[in-house]
Amino acid sequence: MKQILLFGAGKSATCLIDYLVQNAIAENWHITIADINVAVIEAKTNGAVCTTALAVDIHNTKEREALIGRADIVISLMPPALHFLIAQSCVALSKNLLTASYVDDQLKSLSNEIEKKGILFLCEMGLDPGIDHMSAMKIIHGIKQKGGTISSFKSHCGGLVAPESDDNPWHYKISWNPRNVVTAGSTGSVYRVWEEVEQISYKEVFTDCDEIEVDRIGSLAWYPNRDSLSYIPVYKLQEAATFIRTTLRHPAFCRAWAVLVQMEITSDDDWDIIKNCKTVSDWFNKKISVASGIDFEKDIQKEITKMFIWLGLFAENPLPKNKTSSAAILQHIIEEKLVLQPHDKDMVVMVHEIDYAINNDEFEVVSSLVVKGENSLRTAMAKTVGLPLGIAAKLILNGTIQLTGLHIPLVKEIYEPVLAELQLNGITFSEIEIPI
Repeated sequence: MKQILLFGAGKSATCLIDYLVQNAIAENWHITIADINVAVIEAKTNGAVCTTALAVDIHNTKEREALIGRADIVISLMPPALHFLIAQSCVALSKNLLTASYVDDQLKSLSNEIEKKGILFLCEMGLDPGIDHMSAMKIIHGIKQKGGTISSFKSHCGGLVAPESDDNPWHYKISWNPRNVVTAGSTGSVYRVWEEVEQISYKEVFTDCDEIEVDRIGSLAWYPNRDSLSYIPVYKLQEAATFIRTTLRHPAFCRAWAVLVQMEITSDDDWDIIKNCKTVSDWFNKKISVASGIDFEKDIQKEITKMFIWLGLFAENPLPKNKTSSAAILQHIIEEKLVLQPHDKDMVVMVHEIDYAINNDEFEVVSSLVVKGENSLRTAMAKTVGLPLGIAAKLILNGTIQLTGLHIPLVKEIYEPVLAELQLNGITFSEIEIPI
């Protein structure tokens, strides 16, 4: 019997656990799920006999390595900062590892050891990053096989609220890590447009966002993700004059969030300024008073003021206890106000816009994906993050994927079978190609 070890049973784990349980008998698997909260695990496994739920302190090396040592493959859905602990143990014990998170410098530092051990670390195997890589590379490889040269690559993805559950002026509800919602864009971004490198600061990321029209959804705004340039050599698109990876939001969200960033409402380092505030209104008005370059009464649109009122930023409610920064206070507020209700549906939207030429003929490929969740637990986000990990685990365990080393899903050996099974699970792209 093959042993699968999953670290983490949070929001993104629901559909992954379902997939593993559904395939366990046919594939002869046993699934051990480790999290700080056993009750959370048991709520998602429903007592399936092929599962074991364990409360684990991930920082306890002996405890962690005892679990990893018994596994045939390890999947980590822990916060990215904790992946390295798991990764080090996987290298030491020669175990394959899957994650949905970005490859960081710490993981890269293990690359030689991973290769020497003959094991596979497959990272960026979720939605974005993950499905975006696989679907884009399928198109890119297809164009290059036809002899085409790609001049522009734009990839957009967002976790949103489905239109039927959109009942607030932010047109947004949280379906993933709320901390990441608050800190989105905080490192600024760098990308390429018409052969010029554009580097923008955090305070510019959400300002004057461009928009894209999505069939049956309408107009969505996009803001650039982190460092797009690092993916140019990864995608082998050095010839592309434009290369940018972005996140999608409703236009109103970006307009209002840009103001919060300008006011440093997302700051993690402002306790000295706000420490004497007692209520949410005290805090927000204090941040208005010290905001540089903003005349709130003069500069802020009525639409945005209404959005702030709806969020409760002018309310006389007491500040949440033990929150020692504006970012922490804001996170607490949005977790209460922008929560998915049990019946709510979220939505994932992904769009690739790729321009290319063959001889003197120019074309644009537009590939789009829309996935809606079922409810607040079986979300589109959980489905699109979790299923690629589960499918990849199966393909590795049954020998379909036999790669070794540190990888992200860019090669046919990974993306062809994974995309094929995703399609069977309702994650399907529609594609049009038009001459330009």
